[in-house]
Amino acid sequence: MLNIVLFGPPGAGKGTQSQKLIARYNLVHLSTGDLLRAQIAQGTELGLKAKKLMDEGLLVPDEVVIGMIDSSLQANKTAGGFIFDGFPRTVPQAQSLDELLAKYDNGISCMVALEVAEEELVTRLLERGKTSGRPDDQDESKIRKRVTVYNTETAQVAGYYAAQNKFHALNGIGPIDSIFEQICELVDKHKPAVATAPAAATSEVKA
Repeated sequence: MLNIVLFGPPGAGKGTQSQKLIARYNLVHLSTGDLLRAQIAQGTELGLKAKKLMDEGLLVPDEVVIGMIDSSLQANKTAGGFIFDGFPRTVPQAQSLDELLAKYDNGISCMVALEVAEEELVTRLLERGKTSGRPDDQDESKIRKRVTVYNTETAQVAGYYAAQNKFHALNGIGPIDSIFEQICELVDKHKPAVATAPAAATSEVKA
């Protein structure tokens, strides 16, 4: 199974590349934000627990998020793998994710981080803000704060995966298809080997 952690600051094009990777490798997109909203909407035990914490103004603990990811893994057993979006953001989260995947004799294949200079990100997001309707895409100070938070979080997790020889940074500026092919080159190096049946034994018959 191919499991990719795709990171990139706001405006780096991570969403676009995620969709292309999902299509090529038959992956399931796991966004913790989407999982959280779905569990709450479905009224699951984890969703109700998360909603109670959020209503009290508290952060949802890692074990609840890991539980939601576990539910998704079990619900998508035939997937070619998963692409993790926005998770893990801390070393403890990365360790918990490794422990969870190990239960299924699996693990993270690689982490790819799209790198884009801050000024370029600000330009892109302010431009996106003209049509996205998102207030955090229209306020330069908020944009810079989001980028700073991302850089701080990624530095920790990047080191964790680098120690496992799974971290790769790519320039996120350039043609979309060119960046995608670079990502695929990295991903292909980490794809699990496909088991092949042993060749049938042959015997030579002499006249």
